[in-house]
Amino acid sequence: MRIRIPVACFTIVAVSCMGGCATQKLLVPTGGSRADATVDMSYDVAGLERAKIDPQQGIESARERCKAWGYADAQPFGGEVRTCNQPSQYGCVAWHVTMKYQCTGGKN
Repeated sequence: MRIRIPVACFTIVAVSCMGGCATQKLLVPTGGSRADATVDMSYDVAGLERAKIDPQQGIESARERCKAWGYADAQPFGGEVRTCNQPSQYGCVAWHVTMKYQCTGGKN
């Protein structure tokens, strides 16, 4: 006698496993203000992903933008803002996450 397992069971297990995996995300400059000395660094994440970011990579990327504006350095400023960029009838399935960095060191 063979036991038949519905396909839905395999789907549930597969989706559950994907939800537990961390995905490396790069922070990229997406905005900011030269006058206010702030840089917005962002990444996108799907609903089932667990984003893993490298804080040092974010600081280095923000520092490059700040140096281009004449500032010496950059530091994280505040937390993160999550904006739903793919709503569905069941809630949000993708997010745009933005972290703000402050340019420091005075303008040359």
